[in-house]
Amino acid sequence: MTEIISQSLLFLVASAFLGFVLANPLIEVLKSLGITRRGEYDDTTIIEGRVGKVGTPIMGGALVIMVVAIITILFNWDRRFTWVPMGVMALSALLGGADDLLNIFGHIRRIRKIDHIKRLSRVHKHAYMRAWFKLQIPWTRIKRFFLFIGSRPGKGIQVHEKLFFQLVAGAITAWWLFVKLGPEWERMWIPFVGEVAIGWLLIPLIILVVMATANAVNFADGLDGLAGGTLITSFGGLMIVAWLQGNIYFAVMNATVIGALLAYTYFNVKPAQFEMGDIGSLGLGALLAVMLIAQNRILLLPFFGFIFFLELGSVILQLFWRHFFGRRLFKMSPLHHHLEIKGWLEERIVQRFWILNAIAVFIGIWLSVH
Repeated sequence: MTEIISQSLLFLVASAFLGFVLANPLIEVLKSLGITRRGEYDDTTIIEGRVGKVGTPIMGGALVIMVVAIITILFNWDRRFTWVPMGVMALSALLGGADDLLNIFGHIRRIRKIDHIKRLSRVHKHAYMRAWFKLQIPWTRIKRFFLFIGSRPGKGIQVHEKLFFQLVAGAITAWWLFVKLGPEWERMWIPFVGEVAIGWLLIPLIILVVMATANAVNFADGLDGLAGGTLITSFGGLMIVAWLQGNIYFAVMNATVIGALLAYTYFNVKPAQFEMGDIGSLGLGALLAVMLIAQNRILLLPFFGFIFFLELGSVILQLFWRHFFGRRLFKMSPLHHHLEIKGWLEERIVQRFWILNAIAVFIGIWLSVH
């Protein structure tokens, strides 16, 4: 274990150093390209103190993605253990990056009504277009459903599109687990019980976990330092679990993420010099899920991602309350915005969420050895 710890700490320091080297150039590039927070479609600007965030560079999470990719490809590349986590992170980060750019430079996207699509499928003068509109009807129903529960089209990638790509990322993870890691990974570890074979049922569970975690981290990325600091404790716990498991590839990968996050969070704490953006929150959320799955601690996700799922839960409850009771449960969701409106200082929320997540992670580490 001593060698694994030594190697992990070395990569952690190297990753942090590279992050500090790249941070300022990235900030300048984002500013020069106009990749900054805009106020036109930001509902959170109604909260006192948030107007000042307009103009802050976004896509700062690219720093973490770049550092982890560079170091892993150069020094920790292994076709069995690290290439699929890297691939899932990259796919999710590309999705998030496209969303960030479209939200700034794109055009408002409209969703046609079902009746309009049906009418076009009957009256359009070209047969191939009538067939095309008929094929669109199920997909349009999905779009309208998400519009009904509160999604707004905006400029960026729509909710149903994000979920589709996240489903692909989850499917890649499931394929990797079953085909590349061997039959021993088809068993799910349960605290105080041990490993239990659940066969193909692990596939939908993996897909669900990847999709849920990516979105949970995305929802938590709303205050300066919140997502970065919380992810440090989450990946820190996974690094310790990898030490106990004796897997140097996973330990080093987790350590690399921690180092990059330390550099990112240094520039992201209030007043933030850049914000994570979807490129970082979706990419790192998916990676967190994949690492938990790969280390066979999938059931400990509520502990290693405690704050993220607290935030996700607040969004789900808000939607439920609004549609079934006709009123809001929270003043605004996710939870951190509710606390802001209640008068909590941003620093107070962030620091307490860091502490709560760290406590949950320590519980997760304790459970992981039982």
